[in-house]
Amino acid sequence: MKRPLKFAPLLLAPLILSSCSTFLGLLPDPPPPDLGELRGLWVDAFGSGIKTPAEIDQLVADAKKMNVNVLFAQIGRRGDCYCNKASMPRTDDPAVPAGFDPLADLITKAHAQGIQVHAWIITTAIWNSTTPPKDPAHAFNAHGLNAAGRDNWLMVKNDGTTRGGADWLLDPGHPDAAEYIKNMYVSVAKNYDVDGVQFDRVRYPDYNPVGGPNGWGYNATALERYRAETGAVGTPAPDDLQWTAWRRQQITNLVRETALAVKAVKPDVSINAATITYGAAPTDDAGFELMRPYTEVLQDWRTWVKEGYLDINVMMNYKRDFVADQAAWFDGWNSYAHGLRYRGIHTAEVSGAAIYLNDQASSVSQVRKTFASGLDGWAGYSYRTPDKDVNAGTRTQADVFPELAAKLTAVGAPFERAASWSRPDTTYFRAISGKISVGSGALGYRTVRLLDPESGKELARTMTDGFGRYGFMHIGNYPVKVEVGGVSTASLTLETGKVTTVPDLALP
Repeated sequence: MKRPLKFAPLLLAPLILSSCSTFLGLLPDPPPPDLGELRGLWVDAFGSGIKTPAEIDQLVADAKKMNVNVLFAQIGRRGDCYCNKASMPRTDDPAVPAGFDPLADLITKAHAQGIQVHAWIITTAIWNSTTPPKDPAHAFNAHGLNAAGRDNWLMVKNDGTTRGGADWLLDPGHPDAAEYIKNMYVSVAKNYDVDGVQFDRVRYPDYNPVGGPNGWGYNATALERYRAETGAVGTPAPDDLQWTAWRRQQITNLVRETALAVKAVKPDVSINAATITYGAAPTDDAGFELMRPYTEVLQDWRTWVKEGYLDINVMMNYKRDFVADQAAWFDGWNSYAHGLRYRGIHTAEVSGAAIYLNDQASSVSQVRKTFASGLDGWAGYSYRTPDKDVNAGTRTQADVFPELAAKLTAVGAPFERAASWSRPDTTYFRAISGKISVGSGALGYRTVRLLDPESGKELARTMTDGFGRYGFMHIGNYPVKVEVGGVSTASLTLETGKVTTVPDLALP
């Protein structure tokens, strides 16, 4: 449409501009530059890897030999931190020398080798021992079994169980618990030069019958919120559709609000999540809502990709390459993820492979399949267990890791040459963070719409959290306004490269 406009008579130009302004204004920004090829390793804190200076020296050297460019390092394990400067208390793991800051040391050494560090934090689990944490301020001591009323943040099952497997967990439907979780990630991003933060177990717990409804989320404060926000009465059954949708939204709200808060501090820090891919893959979006991630653990990572809450979606695509059904599932999830593109947003899609379940040849095969499918990267779980023999205890990590690295970097192998991976480009990044206030009624679970001010066209929608907060990410370079409950902001022009906080919307 631009070429005819250029040669149109001057008299007609204003008319043409007026009729086309909405269309032209809603064109997406140019695509971001290619960030490279992500090659990642998960490094868990349930064994050696990041606990001493010597372990970190070995980890960085090993990653360099494998031509890995991203380390997903587990610095938040159970409500603690393998670091000295975060909102959660420093770990009391005796393997960590007194005063030593594993995260700071890892960042210094990895960055010197051109390797990124993404802070991997378990989102909801806060403790797993009958011996309480030493720090009285630890969330389990302050808001666990001995806390009453709103001070109790623990996840509860419909049968009264408060422990999922070995873990006690925080309930994301409790506003204060969700706020605490958000601040874990923000504090790490604020105090350390991390390249990214990663959600893990950002969902309601497993420990439900396969194919059955999720029975978790019955914290008393969460239930009270649910009733106030939906008008429901009594205690919902686990398979109640409204209750299920409400709980699923709590996870999405947590991801969105954490992403916005981290981006407000450092816009170029990558927000990523380790997401569930249980069983077979969908072939389209409607099919995703029938899959186990959505129905069983209430994790709607499709929406997180669709709305740009994630910079990287790291699927936990844990399948055995030598089992035919599982190999097909692996390929299916890669194919589905590759097709997820919305509103010009490009969330990088990474296939996280279970090297611990596979022999080395199978792991090399899965790397090839991942890149052949067009995905942006591959990550292996995990550094500590680099093949099925180590996982079975028949061989050692020290013996196996060099073998796998050699296979991946051999002539003609997928990692033969080094590759880079960049932090998120903020050239076109624009986001909104806002909050509602109400004269009466609940703050949460209210639909918020992002609109084109001229046409009234809906560009995106979301829902408020327990504090009445909402937000939108990756908005194009055009005016927008926000509407909720018939009340809207004025037309907004957003600043590029930052999160714009808008004035509170007052509802009756």
